[in-house]
Amino acid sequence: MAVTARESSSPLDAQQWREDFPILARVLPNGAKLIYFDNAATTQRPRQVIEAIVDTYQRHYANVLRGVHTLAEETDELYASAREKVRTLINAPSAEQVIFTYGATSAINLVARSWGESMLRRGDEILLTEMEHHSNLVPWQQLAARCGAVIRWIPITDDGLLELDALERLLSQRTKLVAVTAVSNVLGTINPLEHIIRRAHAAGAVVLVDGAQAVPHMPIDVQALDCDFLAFSGHKMLGPTGIGVLYGKRELLESMPPFLGGGGMIRLVEMDRFTAADLPHRFEAGTPPIVEAIALAAAVDYLNQVGLAAIHAYELMLTRQAHQCLQSVPTLRIFGPKPEQKGGIVSFALANLHAHDVAQLLDRAGIAVRAGHHCTMPLHKRLGVPATTRASFYFYNTPEEVEQLAPALERAMHTLRRK
Repeated sequence: MAVTARESSSPLDAQQWREDFPILARVLPNGAKLIYFDNAATTQRPRQVIEAIVDTYQRHYANVLRGVHTLAEETDELYASAREKVRTLINAPSAEQVIFTYGATSAINLVARSWGESMLRRGDEILLTEMEHHSNLVPWQQLAARCGAVIRWIPITDDGLLELDALERLLSQRTKLVAVTAVSNVLGTINPLEHIIRRAHAAGAVVLVDGAQAVPHMPIDVQALDCDFLAFSGHKMLGPTGIGVLYGKRELLESMPPFLGGGGMIRLVEMDRFTAADLPHRFEAGTPPIVEAIALAAAVDYLNQVGLAAIHAYELMLTRQAHQCLQSVPTLRIFGPKPEQKGGIVSFALANLHAHDVAQLLDRAGIAVRAGHHCTMPLHKRLGVPATTRASFYFYNTPEEVEQLAPALERAMHTLRRK
């Protein structure tokens, strides 16, 4: 299950890693070779992660924290090792502050239910941004409806950056939480987390960072950021679905009541009361995502081999190339800031053409992109479009693949307008 170490070139060489991804060699039913540009939705998995899943089920699988037989002890060790690898990845102070969830959405909902319901009162304020994914929006709307809190919004500029002057105006003694995405899943905008967190803390607010589009693509250090919570998903970073992570500061996690009740999250149960377990188990009721966590560890190993700093630099190169190539496509509008201020995400719209039609025609050319509102309906309302087409890159994509995007779009435009 270990990733084999290899000498890495500088800059990153995608071809060095592509051979580990069986799906990237796929030829589609129409004979087109797959070009996978839907990485913001979910990434593909290398053989090492797939083998970790198979190996666990074939040789080690048992429930964790339950048994004393050989399989149970082996699985316990692998599961604990996975938590430690995630801790190291984000530089958390301890593995006990790494909570395994079922995804980033699950992690954010855990905070909303546990921390939010115990801490927020009527008239308290939650500060969000106009670029948030529904997973970092709807849980706070639900919380506000339950406790009487008020949601306020940091607007964005026309080029997709946060209006930081508005942040200063909106922060007050009533602000209890600032929830912000590290990287927009539509605009690609890399938000200035250090500034936001520093200003929010000065106002006495807690900060939750949605790291789903950041942790897989760049180094993230929770201690350097000083964020209070960080949520991210396994399936966007080469791991399986069904696994996510919540990091929290110890003093906050220890003050939070358990969200779910059942086996595994207790220290003592009596007829009329229970005592919760210590961290992290108090938030991991029931059978956790065991194999998913072990496979996530293999994904972390793999990302460490590639190097997150190298991935970030390589994606910037691909994004610059995509911006340059797409400038030649008539009536195409790219949303978001310049490449130097964004991750490997390029969302665009073509005049008088629906994003879904564009995506379907790109699929005929073998190019997999995402079309729609990308779970950001308020953002798309702000942008003035019902939907966008999104190409999103990862370290296994190549410049040659990016070069095919503009010609394929021009052919799609010709086809649709001819109809």
